[in-house]
Amino acid sequence: MAVKKQFELQPVLNYRAELEKLRKQEFALAKQDLDAAADKLEQEKSEAAQLAEEFSKRQQEINSIYEMQLYADFFARKREEMKEQQRRIEALDRVLEDRREDLVQATKEKKVMERLKEKQKEAFRKEQAYKEGLLLDEIATQKKGQE
Repeated sequence: MAVKKQFELQPVLNYRAELEKLRKQEFALAKQDLDAAADKLEQEKSEAAQLAEEFSKRQQEINSIYEMQLYADFFARKREEMKEQQRRIEALDRVLEDRREDLVQATKEKKVMERLKEKQKEAFRKEQAYKEGLLLDEIATQKKGQE
């Protein structure tokens, strides 16, 4: 007859597993945000490069100060937008790093509980084997006495 022993800290292990799952989701969202911001920066850089190419082609055709000022203003605004996007990326990178640390910590805490559960299982198995050995010794002793 096999006796099963329930892990007393199973609710804690379940909580740690859920917490790890939540941290994984938070990390994935932070990664998505960072990737989206990096893509936007690349898009803005591409737009600025296209406009610079257009400007260099049209430079000889531009005949008014007003048109030159429009290009200059656009370039200045684009540079400012790219700087702002770079700051956003840096902030999102810090958030991602924080989420990574939270995930690592949650994973460690869950693994500690899993190791404890395994140690308790092993200790229970050893205890059961020891008790079974004692019982077999007792049975053998009784049989020996009856002969």
